[in-house]
Amino acid sequence: MQEEWFSEWFDTPYYHILYKDRDDQEAEYFIDQLIQYLKPRIDARFLDLACGKGRHAKYLNSRGYIVDGCDLSSSSINEANKDANEHLHFFVQDMREPTDRKYDYIFNLFTSIGYFEDFSDNAKTFKAVAESLNPNGLFVVDFLNAPKVIADLVEEEEKLIEGIRFKISKRIEHQNIIKSIAFSDQGKDFHFEEKVSLLRKTDFLEFAEQCGMKLIQEFGNYSLDSHSEESERLILIFKKA
Repeated sequence: MQEEWFSEWFDTPYYHILYKDRDDQEAEYFIDQLIQYLKPRIDARFLDLACGKGRHAKYLNSRGYIVDGCDLSSSSINEANKDANEHLHFFVQDMREPTDRKYDYIFNLFTSIGYFEDFSDNAKTFKAVAESLNPNGLFVVDFLNAPKVIADLVEEEEKLIEGIRFKISKRIEHQNIIKSIAFSDQGKDFHFEEKVSLLRKTDFLEFAEQCGMKLIQEFGNYSLDSHSEESERLILIFKKA
């Protein structure tokens, strides 16, 4: 079976180099807004699903909450676990499989779904989330806003990071956005592709309906303003029945 692109690319050091300057301040601001909106109990249990190195999970834990983070990338989880504590744990997990523990809130942030070659795996992820939530638990999905991405697509760009020149091209193909990343390091050429389905609100509603979750709120940015086709993000909050 061919390895899925994300299981290889996310586990390389080059992925972390390319995205080293992600905005932690923006991530913390978003978590603050979510907490203000959700008003969770201090003993609520959170899961950061597809957490990467755990930047959202770590900040959420610093606010006093019990947080787990999981990701398919063992290298990311190893890095995240350097900051683990009594109320902050990280583990390797495929998001298409339910967790052993139940949660009050599951967060899937920064466009961390829609990577699968088999489109039905997105619905499988929602089913796994529903099985991992406590009754009346909430699932927060933070995804790209497809109309905005299509309108603002930058087809070619280069980034020089830590002496490595990343040549990046993007294209829309069969309702997927495909990012091609080419670079050389230590005399060796590399090429990776990121492929993300341009999921719309209607897709998420269908996934949720299949597993008994319902949409209770939607937002268009990290300030939790209303959503429109011009919004930067598609942020949806689902409730388990």
